[in-house]
Amino acid sequence: MKAIKETPSFAFDENSDLPLWVQLRNRMAYLITSGFYKPGDKLPTVRKYAADLRIAYNTVSKAYMGLERDGYVTTVRGSGVFVNEPGDNQKGDARVNALAEDFIKSCLEQGMAYEDIPKLVSACVRRMKRAHENQK
Repeated sequence: MKAIKETPSFAFDENSDLPLWVQLRNRMAYLITSGFYKPGDKLPTVRKYAADLRIAYNTVSKAYMGLERDGYVTTVRGSGVFVNEPGDNQKGDARVNALAEDFIKSCLEQGMAYEDIPKLVSACVRRMKRAHENQK
């Protein structure tokens, strides 16, 4: 895991028709696509970003949610917000990957070995597929 970079300076356009959260989301997307933030980088916390930019917590939170929705970042519960690989910027993929990672971590916390997790998933998929076919 890479260190958190300092919050880059950013000037909001108070005369813009775009809400502050959209301006911030667009700026963050630019910083990610331009390479300022690299894949795997941990973004500053919402609270830190809000304090550094002197804006409301909810404004930053909404911008981060927009970035996640658009596939730029992934939130890992308890760990932070991380920049995705450029190819991961497809809607939904980031959320599904985060769910898969949370599932795998939960399995490991329950004492399962990495090798047993795919077997568990395969068995579950077969069981759900049979149940779905039986409902037809």
